[in-house]
Amino acid sequence: MRLSHLARFGAGVAALSVPSLSAPFKGSHVPPRTPHSGGSPHPSSGVEPLPEGTDPHLWLEEIEGAKPLAWCREQNARVVAEVGDPEQSDAYAKILAIADSKDKIPHVCRIGGKTGEEAARVYYNFWQDAENKRGVWRRTSLSSFRSEAPEWEEVLSLDALNAHEGRREGEEWVWHGYDALDEGAGGTWDRVLLFLSPGGTDAQVVREFDLVSRQCVDGGFETSAPAKCDAAFRTRDEVLIGTDFNGDGASLTDSGYPRVVKSWRRGTPLSEATTVFEVEQGDISASQYAYHDRGYVHEFQLRAISFYATQQWYRSPDLSKTAGDDPTPFRKVPVPDDTTLGTFGDQATLLLRSAWAPPKAGREFAAGTLLSAPLASVLDEDWSQATPLFEPDLAGTTSLQSYCLTANYVVLETTEHVRSSLAFYKWDKAASGGGAWRKEELPADQKIPVGETVGVRAVWPDDSDQVWLTRSGFLSPSTLELASAADGCTSRQPLKALPDMFDASPYSVTQHFARSTDGTAVPYFQIGKKELPVNGSSPTLLDGYGGFEISLTPAYSGAVGAAWLARGGVKVLANIRGGGEYGPRWHQAALREKRQRAYEDFEAVAEDLISRGVCSPDRLGCIGGSNGGLLTGNMITRRGRSLFGAVVCQVPLLDMARYHKLLAGASWMEEYGDPDQPGVWAGHLAAISPYHRVRGEACLGAAGDGAGTQWGGCPRVLFTTSTKDDRVHPGHARKMVKALLDEVPAHLGGGPANVFYWENIEGGHGGAADNKQRAYMWALSYDFLWQGLAPKT
Repeated sequence: MRLSHLARFGAGVAALSVPSLSAPFKGSHVPPRTPHSGGSPHPSSGVEPLPEGTDPHLWLEEIEGAKPLAWCREQNARVVAEVGDPEQSDAYAKILAIADSKDKIPHVCRIGGKTGEEAARVYYNFWQDAENKRGVWRRTSLSSFRSEAPEWEEVLSLDALNAHEGRREGEEWVWHGYDALDEGAGGTWDRVLLFLSPGGTDAQVVREFDLVSRQCVDGGFETSAPAKCDAAFRTRDEVLIGTDFNGDGASLTDSGYPRVVKSWRRGTPLSEATTVFEVEQGDISASQYAYHDRGYVHEFQLRAISFYATQQWYRSPDLSKTAGDDPTPFRKVPVPDDTTLGTFGDQATLLLRSAWAPPKAGREFAAGTLLSAPLASVLDEDWSQATPLFEPDLAGTTSLQSYCLTANYVVLETTEHVRSSLAFYKWDKAASGGGAWRKEELPADQKIPVGETVGVRAVWPDDSDQVWLTRSGFLSPSTLELASAADGCTSRQPLKALPDMFDASPYSVTQHFARSTDGTAVPYFQIGKKELPVNGSSPTLLDGYGGFEISLTPAYSGAVGAAWLARGGVKVLANIRGGGEYGPRWHQAALREKRQRAYEDFEAVAEDLISRGVCSPDRLGCIGGSNGGLLTGNMITRRGRSLFGAVVCQVPLLDMARYHKLLAGASWMEEYGDPDQPGVWAGHLAAISPYHRVRGEACLGAAGDGAGTQWGGCPRVLFTTSTKDDRVHPGHARKMVKALLDEVPAHLGGGPANVFYWENIEGGHGGAADNKQRAYMWALSYDFLWQGLAPKT
């Protein structure tokens, strides 16, 4: 199996995903990153994109420039002076204590060993706390892991590595995960490729690491210049790698991801690697992977044309030869480009993002369906033996959130109205025709309570049906259990449990549905006091994302409980269109020219909270990061303070005229649209570009004073971002703040009394690189919101 454990997403906020590349695999799986029913037309934008060079705040896009950084430091000092030093706040102490707690669940991933060998130290965990600021990679045995105090063996300390190499502040190595060497049955599992990022950026270096000696391999595979690279072992002596080979960007796409894949042989410099696959400059990325799977060997080439469209080629390789010397031809996989392909031995799995009638299947399958069929037949365009492992119901209330594959089972994590359940299919090897999938019936008492979720990961699908079972809820601390797909996870061995990080007894979780502008029912979860007053007085924080088919599902957060609920606040999670809560259709309903649906949904939830008496506009705040930052940016500039009293906008997209020219922005044009294409800007992007709305007639009106507009003015707002974010350019937030400070009149919420900004000098797209930075950012955010929304005493 291809065993990778990549930590490329920031903590704390939902992140704009790097392209998943729809890479084939046979382990745990998360589907890729939603019906349009008419409704009101797009609101008039009242703005035109600025001609290149006429943006007065363009200088703030110089990320490391002396002048922009001096401005950022001034803003940082101003917000701390206004809100207070986060390090002196109760919220900071509580959040940091939770983040550094020794009681956190140390989730593990197995590398090698055999099922049943309880004493083998093959269970790995990456851990951060007060003593391990950047983190330590460590391992233990299953028998020790079962105990209350496992004995951990240190494999690699990033703090020690940074000290040894003299890495300066802001450039210290941050953990990005690993790719393990898989040599199939009998393999030793003794090598990994480590991915390390300077300061938490998406750019990273690669280092070959020996798990036996716990040292980097002398003369092994290693890159020196950080880049957005992709690397994996093909064999012990060959790595397939895509990176910025010459440092000039020629081998990268316009989105900044690898365009060229090369075969790199052991003992040779990277400059001598041989090109084996390349794609077009305007594509998103190129990748190539080979892996073992239940006695079979697979190799795929992937051309990611856009965020959701990937062309794939397949061969069963001869691994005795390098990728460039292997004469086995690749065959184009004849499936729609927006599908996600995986394997289970000699079977293919295919997740549909659009309705499709496969050749010889005799019927059409809906978007969100998971199919399985013999891989050889798939290549021959014969789906006569296809088995649907999951199909959404006709009402559209169910969806497949993820699935994992064990030695003999596929375990489905499904939802109905965002409420979780599991389903199991077993591969019957003895069935006629070479095998068949059989659905396993579960006991009737397997329902998961509202506000809780369950997650499943295969422990070691090469020889085991064991799974890690994680349960979590808004008010239920996470638990980790060892279970088996063979009995439908009915017999569970408790391993770890997170203690209560706050007293949850006064609170309850309820689910509600708001009616959006076009009549669509939008679900949301509400967490607050059981005896909540309905007089509109409760400080309420509304959270959302609404993009990239990413679902927001219940999860335990000690920080939310300790720093918001415990003060008397209400937390609300909105499952708006654009996300994946109801599968691809929910996402596609707010794609590109339909984007305003996500914002109408969010406003509908806000209005429902107000109409139900939970809060009033001056007691309602909202928060969102990344694509969720674009959401909150639109909340600022659509209705503004007529609906919200305070907003926290994190690592956001805001300038939708230039987003595709900044860092990884070009890779998101399938989500939002290309502003350079005729009709796209005027058709819909101008209407959802907060930076242009706030500087144009949409907010300021023809006279620049807001007269004649529906804008209620800017709520009290805090923007947060990171200098080291190389996914979403910090210039988005910088320019928006500068415009609000300089161009929006004070009576409309502009100026330094109402608009605040904080930029972390490192931290990547998550906004923070270690626990102290995360605690600082979140304490600042919660304190800012509470000061803006709570009744004044």
